[in-house]
Amino acid sequence: MVRHKAILCGITMLAAGICGVRQTGAQTFQTYRCTDGTQFIVGFYDDDKRAFLQIDGEPVTLAKRLTVSGIRYSGAGITLTIAKSGTSTVKHLKRPRRPAQ
Repeated sequence: MVRHKAILCGITMLAAGICGVRQTGAQTFQTYRCTDGTQFIVGFYDDDKRAFLQIDGEPVTLAKRLTVSGIRYSGAGITLTIAKSGTSTVKHLKRPRRPAQ
């Protein structure tokens, strides 16, 4: 129940950060918890190559970047990497790299 509330809160905050983007079709939201206790939510839309992140109470839009393996998004001092194996890592400016669970 608590996780469900966190996702709804993240959807509301993400919507505020993407004004002007046409919201169409399917959307996917994933909640991650890092080993240090940090929690963040990532939103993806079918017709948009960007990732919409909610971290530290702030919405951040991340652009998709070229990578050899997996998928990488970055912007505003934050890099989200999703490996082909499914392992996700978020790197936040001035913070150590954190593997997500």
